[in-house]
Amino acid sequence: MLLLVLGTAAGGGIPQWNCACPGCSGARAHPRRRRRHASLAVRTGEGRWYVVNATPDIGDQIEDRPELHPGPGPRQTPIAGVILTDAELDHTLGLARLREADGFEVLATDPVRRAVRERLRLGEVLAPYTDVTWRELPGHGPGVRISGIPVSGKRPRYAADAPDDDAWVVALRLYDPASRTSVLYAPALADWPERLQRAAEEADCVIVDGTFWDDEEPVRTGISSRTATGMGHLPIDGPGGTAERLARLSARCLYTHLNNTNPLVDPAAPQHKRLARLGIEVAYDGMVIEP
Repeated sequence: MLLLVLGTAAGGGIPQWNCACPGCSGARAHPRRRRRHASLAVRTGEGRWYVVNATPDIGDQIEDRPELHPGPGPRQTPIAGVILTDAELDHTLGLARLREADGFEVLATDPVRRAVRERLRLGEVLAPYTDVTWRELPGHGPGVRISGIPVSGKRPRYAADAPDDDAWVVALRLYDPASRTSVLYAPALADWPERLQRAAEEADCVIVDGTFWDDEEPVRTGISSRTATGMGHLPIDGPGGTAERLARLSARCLYTHLNNTNPLVDPAAPQHKRLARLGIEVAYDGMVIEP
């Protein structure tokens, strides 16, 4: 199994177009600090890749990686489909960017598929352009088994009145039977249920939600009146933070989905050293992971 980290930022990316916070201003001044929306590419077989979450950056993210480029035929692409962890706009709007494809698959849970097809109407919009096959998780490629672990009933704002379901947000378990290695990818975590803990303990690599450093960050920085947990994201540091949980795992552990207010967007921030002492990394755009 091979993973390409296509992006590591929360909604809006870094810099966010309408934001002059220190994180965004720093990224404008130092382009190496820029981060695209959080996404992965997973190789499921020779010349066959799935993109995890279709972000607004998906076209540029594909262009950034030679492994994902088309060829040798003029419209032959290694992108077989998209796996969705939730129905948030920053994880789904990129589906429209794939309309030039002859066809592709979308793997998602039932509430996510319904939201994308019926609320965003992307199924109806894409139908005249390409053949989209909508499939339920779990799924599999020729060499990787893909399953979803429900972690939250957090719905996107555009589907706030939709029925409750704990499969609105899932963590992905990617398992390669050939190497017997597994990766747990959870870019959005409002809770840490026992089933997620079991999967984390079994995984060789764990990549999780690092949106906010601490619970008060959104309030302190003025971006929200709600705390991190109130916005549906477990913080990294502090009581109930995920750093303590990750530090107890034997797996390689990394954070992704960083908000522009998170001090970790600054490579010189002391929080990096604190995580390093716990054996935890911060993923970066362009990173290659081979568990």
